[in-house]
Amino acid sequence: MIIFKVVRLMDEVESIFTKHFANNDRKRAMKFLRPKQNKDSHMVTFLVGLSTGCFVSLFCVYAILAHLCSIFSRNNESAYMQNVYPVFSVFALLSLHVFMYGCNLYVWKRTRINYNFIFEFSPKTSLKHIDSFLICTTLMTTVVGAMVVHLLLRAAGFSPSQIDALPGVLLLIFMALLFCPLDIFYRPTRYCFIRVIRNIICSPFYKVLLVDFFMADQLTSQIPLLRHLQTTSCYLSSKVFTHRPETCHSGRLYMEITYCISFLPYIWRVMQCARRWYDDHDVNHLANMGKYVSAIAAVGARVTYSRESNHLWFAMVLITSVVATCYQLYWDFIKDWGLLNPKSRNPWLRDDLVLKRKSIYYISIVLNIVLRVTWVEAIMPFKVGPVESRLLEFLLAALEVIRRGHWNFYRLENEHLNNVGHYRAVKTVPLPFRETDSDY
Repeated sequence: MIIFKVVRLMDEVESIFTKHFANNDRKRAMKFLRPKQNKDSHMVTFLVGLSTGCFVSLFCVYAILAHLCSIFSRNNESAYMQNVYPVFSVFALLSLHVFMYGCNLYVWKRTRINYNFIFEFSPKTSLKHIDSFLICTTLMTTVVGAMVVHLLLRAAGFSPSQIDALPGVLLLIFMALLFCPLDIFYRPTRYCFIRVIRNIICSPFYKVLLVDFFMADQLTSQIPLLRHLQTTSCYLSSKVFTHRPETCHSGRLYMEITYCISFLPYIWRVMQCARRWYDDHDVNHLANMGKYVSAIAAVGARVTYSRESNHLWFAMVLITSVVATCYQLYWDFIKDWGLLNPKSRNPWLRDDLVLKRKSIYYISIVLNIVLRVTWVEAIMPFKVGPVESRLLEFLLAALEVIRRGHWNFYRLENEHLNNVGHYRAVKTVPLPFRETDSDY
């Protein structure tokens, strides 16, 4: 009896939908109500595993070759770390950021956070977590493969001036692929990324969307990557035009460019906050702008202290960094994450939580504090060699990328809960089946 009632109700629904939503075209209505399900392909998962295996194998080969070629010896370390290391660091930090974004996508999906709506992405073309992992592993496999080829050519007796151009060629290939107009290698995602970067650079002239300032926040965590890009571009251009690559690592012009690169992401965020205040007339945007102004002061003091290590600049670094860190932690916990509410029914968290285990939030608070104070390394009197100094610099940059990926989840969780609370979780009520091409 129950089965007959269900069948009768299904027939009534089909009849009503056909009449009111498909102009009595039953065939068209059935495309919506009974669509053919696409079979999920496991090819991407297979390629992720294959790329991961290749990356691990090639990295082991690279480590062995680097040891045999004495690439980090006193005679070779200066040229290698100045000319080759920056390019590979760019790809490594970029891959780590893409990996963290893939982790975010996976957790957002598992916790039913509507990130496509929040970012205003099309569900049909938006990047999935497995695609993000594929990009990450493929990129790192290519980069480590280039590092192995570089060492093999070096061991074969090729001139360093010739083979040191290999990382630059790899960078140019990557840039060409990013702007490639062909519908390959996730073109909608690539063009969306380019469009968002354009909006960030031209912040005062565009209405600032969430995806714009979200991406700009990612750039504030990738200042080492931008510095390496600047060094690499300078090195390649100087090799071609001026034949004086040593000017890329010292001199007044180098310091001025370093300041500019270090300030740019924060300046973009300041402009975005100013534009949002102009559009919304909300003083919170001005308060947020003050956070980035304090960060500019702290970064400027640290860059200057790295060149002029005296007591005055030590005090300046300490004062500006402590103020900026306290400002940032307050904004992280109170504004961006919505936590530390003393009146919440969840002690010092918020009333609504996506994750079931409250302990994860407390651990995240502590972890964010620890990763926010990694700048202390800049004022500690560590005595290490050039190679160790570069590796320590890379480690700290990687920790900042991890912190940003960690911050991303809670930032979007808070945004999602605010949208739900104001009935903005979805633009339209979704039907329980995939969309098909239609005029509706």
